[in-house]
Amino acid sequence: MNHIFLYGPPGAGKSSVGKALAEKLCLPFIDLDLEIEKSASKTISTIINEQGESAFRDLETAALKRAVSASPRVIALGGGALLHHENRAFAESNGKIVLLTAELNILLERLQSENGKRPLLTGDLREKLSSLLSKRAEHYGSFPLSIHVDYKTPEQVVRQAQIDLGRHHLSAMGGYDVEVEGINELIHYPLKNPIIVTDENVAKHHLEKLRSILQASGFESKPVIVPAGEEYKNLETISRLWKSFLDHGLDRKSIVIALGGGVISDMAGFAASTFMRGMDWVCVPTTLLSMVDASIGGKTGFDLPEGKNLIGSFHAPKLVLADPLLLETLPETELISGIAEVVKHGIISDPELFSFCGHGLGWVKENLEEVVKRAMAVKIKIIEEDPYEKGIRASLNLGHTVGHAVESVSHFQLRHGEAVAIGMVAEAKLSERLAVAGKGLSEAIAESLSVLGLPIQIPKDLPRDELIRAMRVDKKKNAKAIRFALPAEIGRVELVDVTDLENVLED
Repeated sequence: MNHIFLYGPPGAGKSSVGKALAEKLCLPFIDLDLEIEKSASKTISTIINEQGESAFRDLETAALKRAVSASPRVIALGGGALLHHENRAFAESNGKIVLLTAELNILLERLQSENGKRPLLTGDLREKLSSLLSKRAEHYGSFPLSIHVDYKTPEQVVRQAQIDLGRHHLSAMGGYDVEVEGINELIHYPLKNPIIVTDENVAKHHLEKLRSILQASGFESKPVIVPAGEEYKNLETISRLWKSFLDHGLDRKSIVIALGGGVISDMAGFAASTFMRGMDWVCVPTTLLSMVDASIGGKTGFDLPEGKNLIGSFHAPKLVLADPLLLETLPETELISGIAEVVKHGIISDPELFSFCGHGLGWVKENLEEVVKRAMAVKIKIIEEDPYEKGIRASLNLGHTVGHAVESVSHFQLRHGEAVAIGMVAEAKLSERLAVAGKGLSEAIAESLSVLGLPIQIPKDLPRDELIRAMRVDKKKNAKAIRFALPAEIGRVELVDVTDLENVLED
C-alpha cells in the first residue's frame, strides 16, 4: 500500500479532505505544513519572512522525505510543494497524487478568514491568488488525477478520491482493504504460511507470477489447483480444500490466497471460514465479475444440486487486490459475462456508469480500470450500509432471482453474467407491470445489454415450471413470497415481495 498525497492550490481543502480520507482508509494523516512548523518551531510565515521562500522549500523537501519514510499514510502537501522536480518525482515514486482544484471565487471564499496566514498571498488576496493560479496553471494541469471540489462537501470529495484511487477500507466483519492495484502490492501485506487456491484455467496464466512475487518476499507458497467451472463448486471440492490445508500443515495463523474468479473466491473463502474455526484469506480476483462483485462483501459458499449458494457463510477477506491487468488473459466471453454486473451496478446506483456501458464493448475494454473502480464503489457503498443483507444490500440481487434460476435450469450452459442479464430484463418488465417503473425502462436496459453482446431473453427451451421451482428454493425467499430487487429507474431499485411467480416470467 502506497502513500496518498493531496495537492493543489491554497484553499482547495487538502487538510480537511485529507483527514476525512485518512479516517475512511484507516491510515495516519499528516499535514506537511504543520510538520514543518513543528520541526522549525516557527510558523511558515515567519520562516519565509526571515529566511526566504527558497529556505522554506528546502525544509519542505526534508519534511516530505521524513513523512514518506514511515508507514503508508495520507499526506496533505503545501500548494507549491511539488513545484521542484525532485519533490514531484519523489512523491510519484512513493505513492499517488490527487490534485484538488476549485474555481477562483470558491478559493477566495475559503481563504478570506485566513488573512495573514498565507505569506505568498499577503496583500490584495484576489490579485495575489489569481496571479499564483495563473503561474501554476500548467503545473497543476499536468497531474492526471484531479478532482474539482467546487461546492462539494469533504465527504463527497473523499468518495470521489476513493473511486479514482481504487482504495477502500470496509469496516464491517472486522475491517479489510480493497484496492485496485497491481498484484505486486501483495508483498506489502503481512502473510504467514500462505497457500494459493486457484483453478486449472487461471493457473496457466497467473499462478507462476503470483508464486514468484511471494517467493521474493521469502515465501515458498503451495498451490491447490481445482477443476474450473461452476459445476465443481460443491461439497466435494470444499472437502478437497480442507484436506489440502491439513496436508500442507496450515493452522489458524496461515493465510489462504484465492486466485481466480467468483467460484474460487466463494469456495476458498468458505473453506477458510470453516477450517480450524476460521483462518484469514486474501482475494486476488482474475475476472471482471469477481473484481466488481463476487470478491467484495464477505459472502462465501458453495452450491447444492437444488440451487446456487445454498450453503455459505459471511467471512470477509483481509484484502481484495484487484489488478485490471489480469483481465488481459480473460476470454472475451467471460469479460462480457462480467459486464452484466457492471450494468447492474449502474442501474442500482450510478446512472453515469450505466450510460458509459451503452457505448459498447469497445469502450469498456479501453476503460477497464475506470469500469472496475466505479462498479466496485457501488457495491462497497451498499455493503458498508448493510453488511449482512438485512435491508438495502438486497438491492444487489437485481436480476439474480430470475438469473440464478435460468443459470441452474440451463445446467450452467449459460454463464452467470449472461443469466443475470436475462434476469435484469425479465425483472425490469415485471417492475413495469407492477407500476414500480415507468414504461420503457426494460427496453433501455435490454438495449444497453444487447450492445454489449449479452442475451436479454429467457431461452424458449427452458421449462417454465422448472424455472419457477428454482426461484422458490432461491435464498431470497420468505414464507409467503420472494423478495425481488426491482429497478424503479436508472439509479434506483426498490425491494418488492412477489407471490405470483407466473407473472415474473410473462414476456
